[in-house]
Amino acid sequence: MHLITTPHLSAPDDFYEALIDAHRDLTLAQSHALNARLVLLLANHIGTQAVLRQALDAARKMNESTPRAIA
Repeated sequence: MHLITTPHLSAPDDFYEALIDAHRDLTLAQSHALNARLVLLLANHIGTQAVLRQALDAARKMNESTPRAIA
């Protein structure tokens, strides 16, 4: 199995709206905790270590390519 990195959501805008709604009125700590729980739930759903590693590597590479703000 390989990680799907091309657009694959049937309704991406609807999911984004639901994600934003899930975070509404949460503190920063609660928002981070929600994200962590969501990641673990989706990782459990995927269930394949190789695909999860691909996702971790891809996310890390995306993070590294994002310019950092100058403080």
